[in-house]
Amino acid sequence: METTGVQTTRVGEIELAYETFGSAEDTPLLLVMGLATQMVGWPDEFCRMLADRGHFVVRFDNRDIGLSTHLHDAGAPDVLAVMGGDHSRVAYRLADMADDTAGLLDALGLESAHVVGASMGGMIAQALAIRYPEKVRSLTSIMSTTGDPAVGSPAEAALGVLLAPPATDRDSALQRAVDTYRVIGSPGFEFDEAGLRERAGLSFDRAHDPAGVARQLAAILASPDRTADLARVGVPTLVIHGEQDALVNVSGGRATAAAIPGAELLVVDGMGHDLPRAVWPQLVERITALVGRVERA
Repeated sequence: METTGVQTTRVGEIELAYETFGSAEDTPLLLVMGLATQMVGWPDEFCRMLADRGHFVVRFDNRDIGLSTHLHDAGAPDVLAVMGGDHSRVAYRLADMADDTAGLLDALGLESAHVVGASMGGMIAQALAIRYPEKVRSLTSIMSTTGDPAVGSPAEAALGVLLAPPATDRDSALQRAVDTYRVIGSPGFEFDEAGLRERAGLSFDRAHDPAGVARQLAAILASPDRTADLARVGVPTLVIHGEQDALVNVSGGRATAAAIPGAELLVVDGMGHDLPRAVWPQLVERITALVGRVERA
């Protein structure tokens, strides 16, 4: 298994940190992560499973997270004001993050890739397919939504953890991760507290920037409903959602699948707003099947 270790590339004014798994000769598969989550949110073992199935897997840190550029000069937005409709101090939108993603493919010399996005990463992947249809061979949107405020709404408890005060040190960051995923994680699967603490510690050590997370959240809140644009997406699409997702209600996944012509929908019973290890084989199987169908065609 070839892995590159973390590398960086410039995309306009942004420097993106990325890592690859597998052979560059294999079918390219780009993984886009969600809000407040670094590329290590795609666990190494999950990436290797995909690479072992014949994919050249690329994961990266979005802007304002991990080892990519943080827009410190933009300051921290007033998230409650943004929720109330004041977008005057929003630094960027999901479309800008989709442009970053397109630029990363260009920088890697990839004309196109199969794109898999989770949560906010699913929103970015959708925007990429809308804005750059020629760059997306297939789309997999996991635990995401369309941007229509009528679907995908968080449960009250999940909104509470989303808007809770940020951690101030490493210990509180690890505890915050545990507390968060006890609310939004998968009730039907084993709660992997040790793995969660390990990833949270790794993330804290790489970069801890609550203001950057707030800017990402503002980007989601200030971006328009994609439903009408999704009707024009012509690439084969798989939508995956947890039946028990408390952060992005399963209605968001159902609406995404309904909006994209011919999209497949996989609703996983017992799954919440995370990627429990027990579900990895099923996810890898379904993603690999989609990629295989497209490549054979």
